[in-house]
Amino acid sequence: MTDNVRAALATRVRALVGSGEVDLTRPPGDDGLFGPASPTWRVHGDFSAMMIGGISALLLQMLHPLALAGVWDHSGFRDDRQGRLKRTARFIATTTFGSTERARASIAQVRRIHDRVHGTLPDGTRYDANDPHLLTWVHVAEVDSFLRAYLRYRDPAMSAADQDRYFTETAGIAEALGATDVPRSRAEIDRYLTRIRPELRADHRTREVAAALLAPGDDRATTSAMNLAVAAAIDLLPPWAQALHGRSLPAFARPALRFGANRMGGVLRWALKA
Repeated sequence: MTDNVRAALATRVRALVGSGEVDLTRPPGDDGLFGPASPTWRVHGDFSAMMIGGISALLLQMLHPLALAGVWDHSGFRDDRQGRLKRTARFIATTTFGSTERARASIAQVRRIHDRVHGTLPDGTRYDANDPHLLTWVHVAEVDSFLRAYLRYRDPAMSAADQDRYFTETAGIAEALGATDVPRSRAEIDRYLTRIRPELRADHRTREVAAALLAPGDDRATTSAMNLAVAAAIDLLPPWAQALHGRSLPAFARPALRFGANRMGGVLRWALKA
């Protein structure tokens, strides 16, 4: 009975992000871009931390008007939240755990998609998904969120050296996508976030995209878990990002939220045998 429950839950979880649709087999001797001993495998291998960190990363990324414009003009964000999450999850899974050949093919595919994503902001500013500055922002918002979620919900004792190794390893993916001057340590990430904050803002478009991302789903079996992940993702945002979004949790609610998110993580690791 227990095995049946575990299997059913694992199937639900994998369907949520489409991870069962990704071929992660590797030929003998091919550890992919990172390998099993890497901090990247450790961080990206924890499902609940990645789910919380991934939602938080999307909220952070959309605070840059150029990143937001690409979502606004070139995605079906209003009715394709699940598709967006699945595509991001598949890319991360393939580039982290897949063969070297599949990882490189996935990067090339994203670059081809970026070739079609460009346009103009309402104020006339041009944007282009291949802009190295914008690619660096998207990358930093992502890996910073993933690591902060991992530290909070899986391994708060991860060494500073391994945290820096994680940023160094994942910088290679960003550079392969076209990013430049990519931060490669915790200190460099923190300095980068301080420098870029004047470029960030929130307006009615930010609020509409955020509302679509955070809206309750139709699947009752996963709605409670997603609601918990969404609350944890908002709580994970830096205070200045929470302020821009106008979303935060009262201090008295945070311990219970974090306890619940930790319990969810334990259940998911049990289901996925992680």
